Amino acid sequence: MIDSGSKVVSTEKRSIAYYEPLRHCPGRPYPLGATWDGMGVNFALYSENATGVELCLFDNEHSLSETTRVELREQTDLVWHGYFPDLRPGQVYGFRVHGPYDPLHGHRFNPNKVLLDPYAKEIVRITSWSDEMFGYKIGSIEEDLSFDDRDNAGSAALAAVIDSSFVWGNDQHPRTPLHKTIIYELHVKGFTQLHPQVPEQLRGTYAGLGSNASIQHLRSLGVTAVELLPIHHRIDDRHLVERGLSNYWGYNTLAYFAPDMRYRSDGFGSTTNQFKTMVRSLHAAGIEVILDVVYNHTAEGNHFGPTLSLRGIDNASYYRLVEDQQRYYMDFSGCGNTMNMRNPRVLQLIMDSLRYWVLEMHVDGFRFDLASALARELYAVDKLGAFFDIIHQDPVLSQVKLIAEPWDLGDGGYQVGNFPIGWSEWNGQYRDCMRNFWKGEAGFLDQFATRICGSSDLYAWSSRRPHASINFVTCHDGFTLRDLVSYDEKHNDANGEDGRDGSNDNLSWNCGAEGPTDSKEINALRARKQRSIIATLLLSQGVPMLLAGDEFGQTQHGNNNAYCQDSEISWLDWDWDEERISLLHFTQDVMRFWKSQPALQRRRFFHDASNHGDASSGIVWVRPDGLEMTTNDWNAGFSRSIAFILSGENIDMNDHGEVVSGPTLLLLFNADHTVNVPYQLASAFDAQAWQLEFDTADPCRRGSVHTLQSEYRVDPCSVVVFTATNAPRELPAVPRPEPRPKRAAKAAKKTSRKG
Repeated sequence: MIDSGSKVVSTEKRSIAYYEPLRHCPGRPYPLGATWDGMGVNFALYSENATGVELCLFDNEHSLSETTRVELREQTDLVWHGYFPDLRPGQVYGFRVHGPYDPLHGHRFNPNKVLLDPYAKEIVRITSWSDEMFGYKIGSIEEDLSFDDRDNAGSAALAAVIDSSFVWGNDQHPRTPLHKTIIYELHVKGFTQLHPQVPEQLRGTYAGLGSNASIQHLRSLGVTAVELLPIHHRIDDRHLVERGLSNYWGYNTLAYFAPDMRYRSDGFGSTTNQFKTMVRSLHAAGIEVILDVVYNHTAEGNHFGPTLSLRGIDNASYYRLVEDQQRYYMDFSGCGNTMNMRNPRVLQLIMDSLRYWVLEMHVDGFRFDLASALARELYAVDKLGAFFDIIHQDPVLSQVKLIAEPWDLGDGGYQVGNFPIGWSEWNGQYRDCMRNFWKGEAGFLDQFATRICGSSDLYAWSSRRPHASINFVTCHDGFTLRDLVSYDEKHNDANGEDGRDGSNDNLSWNCGAEGPTDSKEINALRARKQRSIIATLLLSQGVPMLLAGDEFGQTQHGNNNAYCQDSEISWLDWDWDEERISLLHFTQDVMRFWKSQPALQRRRFFHDASNHGDASSGIVWVRPDGLEMTTNDWNAGFSRSIAFILSGENIDMNDHGEVVSGPTLLLLFNADHTVNVPYQLASAFDAQAWQLEFDTADPCRRGSVHTLQSEYRVDPCSVVVFTATNAPRELPAVPRPEPRPKRAAKAAKKTSRKG
């Protein structure tokens, strides 16, 4: 190594180069990353075990090597730092970090590798796969114990310094209460890639999601929050790229502060500003933005993985290593490594990232992938771990929506119901129960009652409320709703893994034919089951979450693990036929009904925690003969039908101290596939007559008024909902989507001919 004034230039495998000195001074150890203060740029990088750090400056993102290297000689509290008054936003950079290459003791330093700043806020070049991206020699008999001295500067991901200023105007967080929240899970690209009303140059981008056409659809549904599949900058696994695939879902994070540049639209500013513009547009429509975040592992994989960032900066500090074999990683994620939550600097990285996305990017909450892994301070999951303690004490993060995927792949990782107060959870038990019930399995009445009432068995014991349960039947991982009623088996051939990937236990039923069919009877049954499942989701206490596309019958053709499919398998198909439009209209109607019913938005559990309540608890369970259910009725293992009445009186008190009340509801469910169940319309609470709101057997059947004790037949696989009333009433009109372009064009031609 040769010291050239203020420059340090490596002589390893290259000729000596001399540069004009670049002015710099010690700078500050905080904040970490690259920070433009209006006069210059401060760089700060944490590494406890490094022996030296070099800042590498590139002319642009296309450069095959850096034009300048500068040694960061200042080290404060294990942070290497320096300040450069001549640098400006847009400067492209990376790091080289020196230290021991000793995998047996957890160290994998290799200064031949340009590394991405963990605090990078703008990525301008993605990783290009080559053997040089690995710290060891691919193919060596020593495997990862060997040392690769080739330079990777031409293939490494690069960051750029940003100017964080942005005109937010009067942007405000919508702050929708959880009990009034409807979540819509979507993929930024997949939602708009085929949308005919989104301008072509914006499809598949942040700008596309923030476009008028996208927001119009979200508003027509009535969703209050979008939950975005990971948008932190990721890499596509080498084995996927070599097979022409990608890590489409994005659960392979490389940079926790940078929005993925793949969703940037050319000519509309930086990736960061495009993301901010999208958030601003969604907020203006009253829609919150929740990010699916992956802090449990990184894209660097196991001991055979590449050296991209944290591994080369300080492997032993950032990752959980096997204590007596530090060559290897503890893996609670199934992705090769686990972040070391016992290290305060790793906790700082995660907390700084979360605060950045709230304060600088204005997001409204987070869904934490494999959240149990974040609570493993030693080996077991600890709900009182430092991660949760810090969030609860943080004045910013404690005020946003916090949603856990409450499991990981380690022993004891399934923690549904065990997260602390202030957290909501993806309720996997709700998903499985509702799938079993609507599949037609018997013996689920008691569990169905508990789940539809908010899962008090999981949350009430720790003083949590129904909105701790994020209710879902489908999500990105698994079958879509249409596929759930169309396939018995997964069909993942396009993934190229010979069907080994994806779950084999889908709790699905194809209704009599595998995949598409011309049978009118089967297609009618499938349509009815989809309507009934959507209705059940919206009639349950807790927070409903709908998978994007389920509202209009999106199919992935039986692929239940489309994580690598950046293709029409995953992209939403907006070319609707009459059946799909009908399902969309029904979904809009049910969502609108949910918003109008205080009885479906309770903030507290029913008084009787068992949910087998009576009039005093606000809920009464009734038999087909109109009488209250008995213990024997609950234990009838063969029954597939159930009904209950929800009181609308004195449900809650609003922020102004006013009592919240609404109509009393009668809800009838019949999951049997062949039997009609006649129900005597019972009397309870203030009911004097019952008005039919909807029947999933026939969405057009609505509005009729029925006297008490009159009979109503619930068709197979159907849900029927009544409101207590004295006279008929009409529901307000719901906005309908524009006809698809092909039909619009035909209509225009007909009009022209008539004229």
